Amino acid sequence: MAGVITALKPQLKHRNRLNVHLDGAYSFSLARGLADGLKVGQVLSDDHIACLKQRDAEEAAYRRALRLISRRPRSEHELGINFNRNRVPKAVQEAVFTRLREAHLVDDWAFAEAWVENRREFRPRSAKALRFELRKKGVPQEAIEAALEDYSDEDAADKAAGKAARRWKNSDYKEFQLRVGAYLSRRGFNHTTISPVVERVWRETTGIQDESEVSKWISHG
Repeated sequence: MAGVITALKPQLKHRNRLNVHLDGAYSFSLARGLADGLKVGQVLSDDHIACLKQRDAEEAAYRRALRLISRRPRSEHELGINFNRNRVPKAVQEAVFTRLREAHLVDDWAFAEAWVENRREFRPRSAKALRFELRKKGVPQEAIEAALEDYSDEDAADKAAGKAARRWKNSDYKEFQLRVGAYLSRRGFNHTTISPVVERVWRETTGIQDESEVSKWISHG
């Protein structure tokens, strides 16, 4: 494959890439930035060409990772799945992960913390459910436990129940208990956590605080 560069031509559909022609024929393409320093008449050895192709593959995979990360944070495991699906060689993956770590763009510990905080704020669920989610994303157990160190199932259930209560605020206690309890159960909370939270949120939603009134509604339900 070694030869003399006879042309460097921008691709028609991808203007950020150049086609490299050796000895009068197309040989390979490169990201425009990697072609800086190349010139017509330059002799390229096999080793030089292999190095350019390796760097090009790394740059393409790096850009792919940046696009994924720009949509939402990703664990290394998630990026690895995407790389494998797109048949990115392991050597290229390792180089890209090194680059991403050095730029602090992937960090499974920070990812776990951000995931837990996002769930706590917008989609509360139990610590057990969060552990399951993070394990599926390949996050190390140590990072998971660190992210959940101060997590309170009761607080999360209370917040989740508050969101659900608005849908059934006009229900009687029995239906309210059934609906909100099922909602919390689907989010991984156990009965020990659910029962007092449902009653407390029902009191807050209905405004009924008098114990005799509460007992009447509960026994009637």
